[in-house]
This record gives sequence, C-alpha cells and structure tokens, in this order.
Amino acid sequence: MTAFVVVLVTGILGLAGLGLDGGMALAAKVRAVGQAEAAARAGAQAVDLEGYRATGRIELVASAAVADAQSQLAAAGARGQVSVQDGQVVVAVTAIYDTRLLTLAGITQITVHAEARAAPRGGVNAPDP
Repeated sequence: MTAFVVVLVTGILGLAGLGLDGGMALAAKVRAVGQAEAAARAGAQAVDLEGYRATGRIELVASAAVADAQSQLAAAGARGQVSVQDGQVVVAVTAIYDTRLLTLAGITQITVHAEARAAPRGGVNAPDP
C-alpha cells in the first residue's frame, strides 16, 4: 500500500508540474512573441522620409530601425537580437521561465524563443503593392 501511494503521489506531482509549468512556459512564449512583434513594428517605422518624399519609395534606415527595435525590447525588459534583412526588421527574442514543480524532476528552466518580422508599408486604406 505504501509503495502504491508513493507512486501515485509522484505521478500526481508530475502531472501537476506539467500542467502548471507547461502553462506558464506557454504564457512566457506568448509574451515573447508579443515583445518580438512590438519591437519589429517599432523598428519598421524607421523610414527614410526624405527618400520617400523624393522618390515615393519606402525604405528603411537600417541603423535607426535596429536602434528603435532594441529600444522597444529594452523598454519591455526582453532580450533578443535585431537585424534588417531584405527590407524587413527581424527580431528574435529568447526568454527563460524558471519552473516551479518540475524542479522536483530536475528541470529547472524552460527556454522559449520567438521571432517576428515587420516591414514598412505605405497607403492609407490598403498597403501599396
């Protein structure tokens, strides 16, 4: 009877750990996606206005886009990498969730990653092609 109770309690704690820590890791992933998307949108606003007024073409100022996106990440308290590729701001965020119950099984952290891309678009009612 005692061995049965030990196995049963261990199983229940394992399932509770998966439920609690899995849910919290998923919440951390959703938060990281939101932070990456916000930073990418902030960076995509760094448009060369003089060039746009002269030629009508929308182009990013890469250094300003990276700085704006990094500033947004810092304001959100997130860690990540920012780059400009093919006229898009690319933001990759990494977050670490410290587990609560899964530490009993030796799993102390869960790392989540998120990536977002944004590009500047013109137009009032719809994006220009």
